[in-house]
Amino acid sequence: MNDSTHTSIADRIRFVLVRTSHPGNIGAAARAIRTMGYARLSLVAPHAFPHQEATALAAGADDVLEKADIAPDLPAAIADCRLVLGATVRRRDVPMEELDPRAAAARVLETAREGGEVALVFGNERTGLENDEIKLCHAAIVIPSDPEFSSLNLAQAVQVLAYEVRVAELAGAMPLPAQRSDPPASSADLEAFFDHLARTLDAIDFHKGRSPETVLLRLRRLYLKAGLDERELRILHGILTDAERIARLLREKSGD
Repeated sequence: MNDSTHTSIADRIRFVLVRTSHPGNIGAAARAIRTMGYARLSLVAPHAFPHQEATALAAGADDVLEKADIAPDLPAAIADCRLVLGATVRRRDVPMEELDPRAAAARVLETAREGGEVALVFGNERTGLENDEIKLCHAAIVIPSDPEFSSLNLAQAVQVLAYEVRVAELAGAMPLPAQRSDPPASSADLEAFFDHLARTLDAIDFHKGRSPETVLLRLRRLYLKAGLDERELRILHGILTDAERIARLLREKSGD
């Protein structure tokens, strides 16, 4: 792996810290990714930043802090990403694919080598990622810590993931995958589709008065696993638009 190859991959990988309470953890996370050769840090609604404690604990990784992006919410921070992985403890209430750090690193590199933007997302120190944030992720990353003492410091979790990506990169890249004819759908594209899907299911009375949350969550997981490209998403939007049109015509006809 030469420097230019590493740079092109590293430029597509961002570490996203969501609602970080302690500025020192931002600095420690910046140091963690910088030591592994990565420099893209995104901060979602940090409690305090910039801050002298962040600078102190960055221990020289000032360039990471200076270039850090700040976003008001997670959708804004990952809008252009093709792969979003959320670091979290095992969740029973949100059914989704779970990866260990090594498997996650392989997927990160595969996507970055294809030219896709990747986000590794870490939640608030006390509460972690909320359900509404987890559902934006394609899969969860679960670090196999001691179940009797599983709490990792935020910067430690960032270090584990940065290390695994670095080791996977140094171990040798797999052959470049064949180029796709259409660009992959971004996170923002997918969220627009999920909004359209929810509206359409309401329009055709799919839920029959039942709570739509479980069905929508399962459909979200299905489409996220499919790895849709922009053309496929346009086709699905077209199907939904036709379903809405037919539902509207039926309502108008029944009202005559």
